[in-house]
Amino acid sequence: MNAPPVKDGLRINDEIRVPKVLLIDQAGEKQGVMPTSSALEAAEEAGLDLVEIVPNADPPVCKILDYGKFKFQEQKKKNEARKRQKVQEIKEIKLRPNIDTHDYEVKQRSMVRFFEEGDKVKVTLRFRGRELAHPELGMKLLQKVRVDFETIAKCEYEPRMEGRQMIMILAPR
Repeated sequence: MNAPPVKDGLRINDEIRVPKVLLIDQAGEKQGVMPTSSALEAAEEAGLDLVEIVPNADPPVCKILDYGKFKFQEQKKKNEARKRQKVQEIKEIKLRPNIDTHDYEVKQRSMVRFFEEGDKVKVTLRFRGRELAHPELGMKLLQKVRVDFETIAKCEYEPRMEGRQMIMILAPR
């Protein structure tokens, strides 16, 4: 024996099976609690649909409106919200332990731009040859980066060694 298919979305007109509803007319004014049959008649007189807006309320809230137009507006809202969403990316900045001040400032400006765009920044500090003997220099540089960006970014992944490189991830506040 098959159960009746469950309808997704809002119930309209004859699908509303509760005895009483709180009615809101097409002008948006509360008409009060009334039997569902008289609410349906009021909707028919207006030439519109009776739509159950808040089904979990006691009694359920129903509104008289054009259901097709209502669904179209809802779809537009969803599309607009999707358009405004920003996917957070991870941008990478590569540094060396003995970086010059001007080079550091250039990298710093790039990082500021990434944070303003809402992206995370992965700071990778590459060690080559004998530089690997002094990881404390790298840690010192990454701590300087962290302090410089304290106001606009928070450290999401603490600086740590991974092979020949030291990695830290900063996220915008």
